[in-house]
Amino acid sequence: MRIVFAGTPEFSVPCLEACRASGADVVAVYTQPDRPAGRGRKLTPSPVKQAAIAANIPVEQPETLKTVQARETLTAYRPDLMVVVAYGLILSRKVLAIPRLGCWNVHASLLPRWRGAAPIQRAILAGDNESGVDLMQMEAGLDTGPVLLERRTHITREDTGGSLHDRLSLLGADVLAEGLRRVIAGESLQAHPQSDDGVMYAHKLDKAEARLDFTRTAMVLERQVRAFDPWPVAEGEIAGENVRIWAARAIEQTHRHTPGTVIAAHRDGIDIACGEHALRVTALQRAGGKRITTADYLNARPELRTAR
Repeated sequence: MRIVFAGTPEFSVPCLEACRASGADVVAVYTQPDRPAGRGRKLTPSPVKQAAIAANIPVEQPETLKTVQARETLTAYRPDLMVVVAYGLILSRKVLAIPRLGCWNVHASLLPRWRGAAPIQRAILAGDNESGVDLMQMEAGLDTGPVLLERRTHITREDTGGSLHDRLSLLGADVLAEGLRRVIAGESLQAHPQSDDGVMYAHKLDKAEARLDFTRTAMVLERQVRAFDPWPVAEGEIAGENVRIWAARAIEQTHRHTPGTVIAAHRDGIDIACGEHALRVTALQRAGGKRITTADYLNARPELRTAR
């Protein structure tokens, strides 16, 4: 089997490795063009490109797949299957029709819930108890294709956007490996159409969403903090100072304080009044500083400390 793999971020790399380990021939890797990154804004290859180069796989980086030339280049690789994992470009019907077996997509949600760009963070923000990855046969609509295989995982209160990302990345490689093994062995996978009920769209993250509004409930704010770790990181004000909030926990504390007021500050954290209950901040970052515990923060602001 000849596979063309299309992906860009770190999430996609385990799936590329699963393709290589399947016994199929990965004839090309498609990824986004190099982008400026870091303080020096130096052009940097994507994680998938770096993995492809290390494996001596040809790399294509078109700005678009809408041109005739781009389709001719893809056709020349004679792919039996195209595997797409967080690639970042829309595939037209003409592109989807090029591989003999069509195109598969590994998507980090339990479809039809959380179609779109940011399913991992949206699941945490919504308070979902479960997430997973679907192996989907692609069609022209946005994440609307029938599901071939699925893996599920529980979302805990300890999960962040980063931890769930890493777990789903490995689950995606696992479900893709099973799909490839079965098809290479001659099996035809049964595709299950998605339900029309429960469709939710996971819109791209906006940095403005990371601002904490303490008039909201403590649990909603806890989910924001967890979902936006490691990016864009929640922000809020503590006793007049704007900080990035890396870790926090909702605590069931009744109070009559104005939302945003520091109720208590001690070795276990800084408790901030919310519209309902309180948010206990345990790790934060001052402007120009690094991530620290609230104990270290209180050493710098001892006037906030209360007895415990």
